[in-house]
Amino acid sequence: MHLESKVIVLIGGTSGLGLSAAHACVKAGGRVIVVGRRIEGAERALAELGSRARILVGDAADPATARRSIDLALSEFQGFDALYHVAGGSGRRHGDGPLHEITDEGWESTLHWNLTSMFYSNRAAIQSFLARNVAGSILNMGSVLGFAPSPHHFSTHAYATAKAAIIGMSRSAAAHYAPHNIRINVLAPALVETPMSSRAQQNSDIMRFIKTKQPLDGGRIGAPSDADEAAVLFLSDASRFITGQVLSIDGGWQLSDGQI
Repeated sequence: MHLESKVIVLIGGTSGLGLSAAHACVKAGGRVIVVGRRIEGAERALAELGSRARILVGDAADPATARRSIDLALSEFQGFDALYHVAGGSGRRHGDGPLHEITDEGWESTLHWNLTSMFYSNRAAIQSFLARNVAGSILNMGSVLGFAPSPHHFSTHAYATAKAAIIGMSRSAAAHYAPHNIRINVLAPALVETPMSSRAQQNSDIMRFIKTKQPLDGGRIGAPSDADEAAVLFLSDASRFITGQVLSIDGGWQLSDGQI
């Protein structure tokens, strides 16, 4: 199994893409620390994942959360080998939108939740790898909106900025830490069926658009499990010669115009 003996911290792992990845990591032989904001989600995740998982309730936008999760991995499982940062989400309800409409709160909260939280977790992971003089893998959650806009239905420019910046920081850090055998890569999904995408899922116009924007496999919205095998690859030693890469899991989003 790809993750045999590996200990992975998943920030934002109690629902959606993160929880699906946690299941895949356990199935692949890994042990996981799953971090989520809500106690109900954490308890549900623990019940599903079993004895190879530990749960930490914490806010990814708090710099102490990542450090606590890594400390928990080291104390409970005597190791910390990889980080998967999934936490983030839409800032629409706080005022994100087209540039001329973004509120100060919309800008600041969207960047803090999506970009600054990733900075906190990546910094903590790098510090731990360097302090223990071990190789490690970091996988960050991006989005196709960071480099492949779709303005008619998906104009949230603070969110797109944060996701583009995740790629920039990941690639820059990957170059710097490659001599230490620390790898940093990015997954960039298109529209996936998660709690964050509920607005789009309930909009019949958007769902018709997705049939032509994501034409693979019958033209459907993505499933969280569509990203699982890629996540396991990047978190495992099977990708030991891969760093600084951005893998789109988008059903053909970048290649398709999408019919409005």
